[in-house]
Amino acid sequence: MNPDVQADLKDLDTTLSSIEAVADVPRLRQEIEELSEQAGRPDLWDDVDAAQQITSRLAHAQGELRRLDDLRRRLDDVPVLYELAEDEGDAAATADADAERAKLRTEIASLEVRTLLSGEYDQREALVTIRAEAGGVDAADFAEMLLRMYLRWAERHGYGTDVFETSYAEEAGIKSATFAVHTPYAFGTLSVEAGTHRLVRISPFDNQGRRQTSFAGVEVAPVVEVSDHVEIDEKDLRVDVFRASGPGGQGVNTTDSAVRLTHLPTGIVVACQNERSQLQNKASAMTVLQAKLLERRRQEERELRDSFKEAGSSWGNQMRNYVLHPYQQVKDLRNGHEVNNPSTVLDGEIDEFIEAGIRWRKQSEAS
Repeated sequence: MNPDVQADLKDLDTTLSSIEAVADVPRLRQEIEELSEQAGRPDLWDDVDAAQQITSRLAHAQGELRRLDDLRRRLDDVPVLYELAEDEGDAAATADADAERAKLRTEIASLEVRTLLSGEYDQREALVTIRAEAGGVDAADFAEMLLRMYLRWAERHGYGTDVFETSYAEEAGIKSATFAVHTPYAFGTLSVEAGTHRLVRISPFDNQGRRQTSFAGVEVAPVVEVSDHVEIDEKDLRVDVFRASGPGGQGVNTTDSAVRLTHLPTGIVVACQNERSQLQNKASAMTVLQAKLLERRRQEERELRDSFKEAGSSWGNQMRNYVLHPYQQVKDLRNGHEVNNPSTVLDGEIDEFIEAGIRWRKQSEAS
């Protein structure tokens, strides 16, 4: 076997072994066994919330173990592929082995990023809010482009999503939207997307075809769990009901079913309109409000920690440029990662940016 290939395979084996150590495969197998036992109880669904947590954790643990086992098996098979190709003098078989090695390198590197997610809330599902900022109708259109980008990203990975609220702008696009991403580590993964995103393009809304710059903000919060104890006093809430708005004249728009909650002590406002029932919308809005309050508490704790350091982190501000004119480029302003195909990025192919952001944040926290 080629010495360079041998060295690369050894490097991949070392990396995968470190990932297996961090994941603690024996503990993972034991956790699956315990969760499987709980999931098999006849009274499992007597408590729906607890049952959903157990089945979700079981599915995630099984998926993680399956992924690790599959990578280990494939990596162990690659030397055999090279040996067979060399014995038969088959150039096509060698090319197939090279392709499998390259694919493994990409998948192992992606999994390695997961080991960097060790924050208190990183394992949680995520609540994402997108808001149009400066730029008028172009900003509203850009906010809708970002909403589609993240929903397409989740769809590509098979992650479930729920859009809780969408506030449409008058001419085009959206003023804001809030949605949940239902997969473990969604918060840790998407938290590096928080900040201000900037779009530069020839505006389709400008009759003179001038170049416009617009901005949209992204907020990411961890989904609240029962153990978080985010208490909200009813007297601290203002509850408004209104008729849901949106294109198409759906049945949901015919009654005052939408709910807006204002948390008076903090001024945080959330709304939900995706359900037909006012009670269901209020429950969903409370979930979003609790998540935002938890994220506010998390930010305050981080700011307190940062106040003891010589320099705080500024990665949550302006973080990415999307340039469609006069050239084509998407660039992360924090770590310099860039691609020259904005259309694929806006279609949900953002894994490279997320992984680069996670690595950059980990390095920044260590420095």
